Amino acid sequence: MALSPRVREPENREQLCCTFASRYVRDSVPKFTMPEKSIPKDAAYQIINDELMLDGAPRLNLASFVTTWMEPEVDKLIMASLNKNYVDMDEYPVTTELQNRCVNMIAHLFNAPIGEDETAVGVGTVGSSEAIMLAGLAFKRKWQIKRKSEGKPYDKPNIVTGANVQVCWEKFARYFEVELKEVKLSEGCYVMDPKKAVELVDENTICVAAILGSTLTGEFEDVKLLNELLTEKNKETGWDTPIHVDAASGGFIAPFLSPDLVWDFRLPLVKSINVSGHKYGLVYPGVGWVVWRSKDDLPDDLVFHINYLGTDQPTFTLNFSKGSSQIIAQYYQFIRLGFEGYKNIMENCMENARILKEGIERTGRFNILSKDVGVPVVAMSLKDSSQHTVFEISDHLRRFGWIVPAYSMPPDVQHVAVLRVVIREDFSRSLAERLMSDIEKVVQLLDILPSPLPLKAANVSTIANDSDHHHKVKKSEMEIQAEVLEFWKRLVDGRRTGAC
Repeated sequence: MALSPRVREPENREQLCCTFASRYVRDSVPKFTMPEKSIPKDAAYQIINDELMLDGAPRLNLASFVTTWMEPEVDKLIMASLNKNYVDMDEYPVTTELQNRCVNMIAHLFNAPIGEDETAVGVGTVGSSEAIMLAGLAFKRKWQIKRKSEGKPYDKPNIVTGANVQVCWEKFARYFEVELKEVKLSEGCYVMDPKKAVELVDENTICVAAILGSTLTGEFEDVKLLNELLTEKNKETGWDTPIHVDAASGGFIAPFLSPDLVWDFRLPLVKSINVSGHKYGLVYPGVGWVVWRSKDDLPDDLVFHINYLGTDQPTFTLNFSKGSSQIIAQYYQFIRLGFEGYKNIMENCMENARILKEGIERTGRFNILSKDVGVPVVAMSLKDSSQHTVFEISDHLRRFGWIVPAYSMPPDVQHVAVLRVVIREDFSRSLAERLMSDIEKVVQLLDILPSPLPLKAANVSTIANDSDHHHKVKKSEMEIQAEVLEFWKRLVDGRRTGAC
């Protein structure tokens, strides 16, 4: 959520003016205060639609893991259920039933144990951020209850993660007063080292959080090794430190592409798992899921019972009212695609990632940081960043319509800057080929352009030095501009003729 400060209207009142709306209204619409009068619905639509045209195209937003395309049939289901408040379970019992079916399907997918002693429970959330908050609260409360029963202090809980975790983990730690102990990353290793993680565990650790699909590179962390090492430490110390798996990105990848990879409830210390339905669950935002290994892993005092909507309804959420449409959409995807459909889609995503990776490697300009086993992500750094940076490449790619994020790694490896491309279902082979072509064009353009910092330094120095040298620098800049214009001319002509 973007924080929006209150904005005071200037004296001349900044206003929205729309050519099309003038057919219906003559008065402009104020930007930051509510209009005094109503306007026709057509005008309101056109005013907003005109501004939204300046947003980026979602399918060309390769920064996001979030689903940007679904079938028309599910669009109809979503539209038909937009007015349903999911929390009103008594009024919408079928929607509640669909959520329960989804939870059971996900628990089965994650190999949750089935038996009298262990029966998985779960809930739908607005996204993985809420799911992580709920899972973290369950761990914190269970740890506090145990510490109280032992007569030990319970005011300094901590959680162990890698420095590569998504910001929602930092939010959980800050909002709910839990110390975040991060395992530092190192050159060439951009995920949590299980050995270092276990070394950070102490009696106040409520859980160790492993990431199945790092945001930085898409790589899976070694949850099995973490389970083995933590089991040994628990035996030595008498502690019972558990594991949570943040499978926001990888939870709908690993079961279909790497079924023999052991990371889920097959490991005894894994007590809860979250996954994003709106990522590779293939549903529009926002829907997430969190599943606990058994009912015992979710403390009873965190579950509220309400009856003012009709009947007794147990609820464990941070949000109360929320739409039903995304839960219905998730159920649609599960029964529409089935295991076979998800497997085919994920295989296709990985194949497109491989094609893109090979194309980028052929340029000879990049180091590929993403691994073969993980989320279909292509993360890359420049082999030579002395003249230009990935941030410049990201900026120039926007001219072709692409949104490709560039970012620095966390502390200790922040000297490594990365470009990352997320491959989603709607990223076709032809788009991958076009992106490769455009990246090559940008690299060729940067070969023409001077490095920004040296050029700035040169301009400053020439002002203080002789005018003849200053003239030569200016002339060089003019030549550079001519070369750039010629480059773009060739590019446009090539596109017109289909030569590019």
